[in-house]
Amino acid sequence: MRPRFATIEADGQQVYGAVVAGGVVALSGDFPQWRTLRDVIAADGLGVLARAAEGRAVTHPDGRFAFAIPVPDPEKILCVGVNFPDRNAEYKDGSAQPSHMSLFPRFARSFTGHGRPLIRPPENHTLDYEGEVVVVIGKGGRRIRPEDAYGHIAALTLCNEGTIRDWVRHAKFNVTQGKNWDNSGAIGPWLVPFDDPAQLDEARLVTRVNGEVRQDDRLARMMFPIREEIAYISTFTTLVPGDMIVTGTPAGAGARFDPPRYLKPGDQVEIEVAGIGLLANGVADE
Repeated sequence: MRPRFATIEADGQQVYGAVVAGGVVALSGDFPQWRTLRDVIAADGLGVLARAAEGRAVTHPDGRFAFAIPVPDPEKILCVGVNFPDRNAEYKDGSAQPSHMSLFPRFARSFTGHGRPLIRPPENHTLDYEGEVVVVIGKGGRRIRPEDAYGHIAALTLCNEGTIRDWVRHAKFNVTQGKNWDNSGAIGPWLVPFDDPAQLDEARLVTRVNGEVRQDDRLARMMFPIREEIAYISTFTTLVPGDMIVTGTPAGAGARFDPPRYLKPGDQVEIEVAGIGLLANGVADE
């Protein structure tokens, strides 16, 4: 099993460390030069953390801490929309596959950690789920070629790209306001180092709501593969270590059912990809 690294909160403090059987081995105190996992990634230090955790006892047992998003302070989080063929068809607008990918930003505070509830705001109850794989940039760059793109990925994690659907429709040319409600989505539970193309090329993504499979697809079917995402995004903005790209969700989001099946308090949502992990969150009202 590949090492796993998480950011956690306990006793009023946020620390990072290695996830092992029984809990987490906190390591941030050993590396004061690296304030967060963003700094670790920028220094190509995940391997250093893995070696530092070997043989160490658990410092934070399971149940004694809460997960935060793995990179708590990214410069940017960019999300790719409508990136599976069936997902495009779900819109029932007669549109062909687009020539260019759809992109929008999300703010870090719009995400919570594994095991914490997604928050449904009082202003609107159309909270929806979207299971996705996240790539975390390790080596920054501009105008990265697709054939070089995988060399710029440090790690992988998962995302529930929770969305307030009615607010997505408030404007003609953007979805930002429906995608950035505080704690409406989740990222985690941890980072898994990326060292083999098969981790993405052969990945199968499954989303379950209350145990029912709602999304099930393979990343190989993406309309815009991750190599192209990195190349396209880095054309107009410089990618830096710790940046996260949320790569797209398959068909099966709640808004596309008739009638829609939005999330409500008490629901449980799981996003799973073999080799990366399982991101689980409940739902609660604000």
